[in-house]
Amino acid sequence: MKTNLICCGDNLKVLGKFPEQSIDLIYADPPFFSNRSYEVIWGNGAEMKVYEDRWKGGINVYIGWIEPRIAQCHRVLKNTGSIYLHCDWHANAHLRILMDRIFGERNFRNEVVWHYFMGGKAKNFFARKHDTILFYTKSNSYTFNPMKHKRRLDFKPGLEDESKDAKSGQDEFGYYSVVTMDDVWDIRGVFNMSREYQGYRTQKPEALLKRIVQASSKKGDIVLDPFCGCGTTLVAAHELGRKWIGIDVSPLACNLMKARLGKLGVSDVTIVGAPKTIEELKALEPFQFQGWVIERISGVPSRRRSGDMGIDGYTFLTGEPVQVKQSEQVGRDVVDKFETAIRRKHKTAGYIVAFSFTRSAHEEAARARLEDGLDIKLVEIKELDQHFGPG
Repeated sequence: MKTNLICCGDNLKVLGKFPEQSIDLIYADPPFFSNRSYEVIWGNGAEMKVYEDRWKGGINVYIGWIEPRIAQCHRVLKNTGSIYLHCDWHANAHLRILMDRIFGERNFRNEVVWHYFMGGKAKNFFARKHDTILFYTKSNSYTFNPMKHKRRLDFKPGLEDESKDAKSGQDEFGYYSVVTMDDVWDIRGVFNMSREYQGYRTQKPEALLKRIVQASSKKGDIVLDPFCGCGTTLVAAHELGRKWIGIDVSPLACNLMKARLGKLGVSDVTIVGAPKTIEELKALEPFQFQGWVIERISGVPSRRRSGDMGIDGYTFLTGEPVQVKQSEQVGRDVVDKFETAIRRKHKTAGYIVAFSFTRSAHEEAARARLEDGLDIKLVEIKELDQHFGPG
């Protein structure tokens, strides 16, 4: 099975193409049923919405969406494989029941509590500072590498013979004893000043993923992340000598993963399934399409989360406003409004990108150029290369 692979698309469809029992370890970090919107933050501080974790119809709709995806994970997992499902208080009770049904109650191993220290304060209840990671296997025969860690002590332990494996001691932080790792993990989360931060609000730390990969796989095993986001699982798997496959519906996320792995010297990364045809681009979610266009032209997204007076981004070198429309036959009214937007930005030129434009839209753009000195270029998706160069 081909690895070092990033699959762009709906993971339900992508997983359906995988052979049965082909994966050794799965880490799944799906939407949490949080009823929030999440953005990716570019290095310059601008934001773009990536996905909606909102579910009209409530928890039953959410479970109905995720159940076939977990079922596919079960199908592709080897009989000796393990899965870690990451969730939080919003839906963990429902997901535990779902996992019991698909993987079997007897194959439940742990409910890992990841305590991450950071987050907001609460006035009317205890502050929520942990996520839940449900650890299941497919059978009673599976890979597990017991891990140890230092437990801090406030007293001097009886130190073991130095010729043996030390089980207690003293370091720069004080006294400790070495104990088998339990199911409560204190690992600091990722925030916008972290070295490894990639711009994803829901990004998980490399230390967390490395612990999972190290515990439940061997070198050379295949690790799959079906909700891959910015690719932290792939980084952890690569650095620990595992093979890997990532899946994400966002073309922006897939390109980010490839760039992140490239910085680690991984040159053989393949992205498959990225949208190429007009039909595939039309099928993208609106903000995914907007992100695809802005990235495709090497532009910079607007700093406003929901657009900026109709401006979705700016060209990289000249800073000309760009508006993206996932529509056919964009009309005169769109051009009229864009004229106002670029005037307010004290610009004299800009781009509207869409699948096609009406005759009246072209006439208005020509009028604005001749009478108002505003150079508004109407660019069809199929003509991006002509205006901005090949992607």
